[in-house]
Amino acid sequence: MDGRRFAPVGDVTGGEIGVGTLFDYRQDRDLVEATYAGGRIRRGHLVGTVAGDTLDFRYVQLHTDGTTASGHCVSVVEELPDGRLRLSETWQWESRAGAGTSVVEELPRGDC
Repeated sequence: MDGRRFAPVGDVTGGEIGVGTLFDYRQDRDLVEATYAGGRIRRGHLVGTVAGDTLDFRYVQLHTDGTTASGHCVSVVEELPDGRLRLSETWQWESRAGAGTSVVEELPRGDC
């Protein structure tokens, strides 16, 4: 995960990330973290662990309107045929009601 950049494959129903949101991941052994921004999100942070093909993390974000939100996400990592990674995410808000799924894919190196 270290040094990889991801973007959603589409807007997320019930969520706040969309095609304009970019995630920059870092990893140190089982520790995984990322910063993200774009669309309605001014700045977001996630931190958690990776075990095998599963990421388990908490996220917190500041929106462009000044409000904040937080939640929990579990993502399954899949390698695409071209070597990029896809994360299939199941998330739930902790700061309010709501849950859902989303998919983000690693951007090709030339698009970073």
